[in-house]
Amino acid sequence: MFKKGILILTLVGIGLMGCTNNQNINNEIIEEDAEPATLTVMTHDSFAISEEVLAEFENENNVQVQFLRAGDTGTAVNKAALAGDSPLADVFYGVDNTFLSRALEENIFESYQSPLLGEIPDQYKLDEQFRALPVDFGDVCLNYDIEYFAQNKLAIPKKLKDLQIPKYKSLLVVQNPATSSPGLAFLFATIGEFGPDGYLKFWEKLVKNDVLVVNDWETAYYSEFSRWGGTRPIVVSYGSSPPFEVIFAEEEMSDPPTAAIVADSTCFRQIEFVGILRGTENREMAEKWVDFMLSTTFQEDLPLQMYVFPVNENAVMDEAFVEFLAVPDEPVYLAPEDIAEHREEWIEAWTDVVIR
Repeated sequence: MFKKGILILTLVGIGLMGCTNNQNINNEIIEEDAEPATLTVMTHDSFAISEEVLAEFENENNVQVQFLRAGDTGTAVNKAALAGDSPLADVFYGVDNTFLSRALEENIFESYQSPLLGEIPDQYKLDEQFRALPVDFGDVCLNYDIEYFAQNKLAIPKKLKDLQIPKYKSLLVVQNPATSSPGLAFLFATIGEFGPDGYLKFWEKLVKNDVLVVNDWETAYYSEFSRWGGTRPIVVSYGSSPPFEVIFAEEEMSDPPTAAIVADSTCFRQIEFVGILRGTENREMAEKWVDFMLSTTFQEDLPLQMYVFPVNENAVMDEAFVEFLAVPDEPVYLAPEDIAEHREEWIEAWTDVVIR
């Protein structure tokens, strides 16, 4: 009887364990088959991410990311502000230092200190309350056609003021700051170099030296720049443009045909930020997305997707960037609050001097 009782209890125990294991298995199946959550990320129109990198985040978090493209940076900030306590998305990426103060004044973000902030240099952290966290940067600089200057035995301009010299007449093409992001950045570079009281005099001299103004970067670079068949060997572009000339060349080349001028106070640095939108009902997943954007996985995907550069010091870039990228030691800096207060005033004054 005693042994039989033990056998019965053992069988009952095994049966209970089996039921428990089956229940666990069923629970795991239910979890694996659960419908993915949805995360909505608001961005500017230039946002891009590779499919495999996006899939990695979605698979790891059982979430489907929807992107809401909201126009250029200024338009996107306005839309986020108008939404108030009923945000259009959970996260907003793409506000830069030219519109940061407006975004913070409108109180569109919730504070979040990502653990990955420790991998990002302090120079990129412009919000002490951690509402907007830095993701990437890019330098707007003068680019020049190396062959043109060599053939014409012409010295390369070293500073912005050199562009006023007669030997550089009819050589420069810029973008209109009222319609172009790099055009606006270059305007800020001139304000940072010559001051709010001196930048218009500089532009007056550029007009006398036959500066060409177009509406957008594509027209300036691919239509007017001499590298691509135009007549202007100096163009406002990015510090990243020369490496891209190598990486995306139709025929393999060992050196870029263009170079960037990165002397002190000749470039303006744009920094882009991400923030969790105030009022989101998806806070936990929003935090995970912010962490993901600051991680090396996303950061290393940035350059070939959006032509900007990672702020995470541990991110590894393509060899061509490392070899040919010129990064200014002293780019122009304007306080975000000064930009917010005077942006429209500066653009209007520039328009009166250069366009009208």
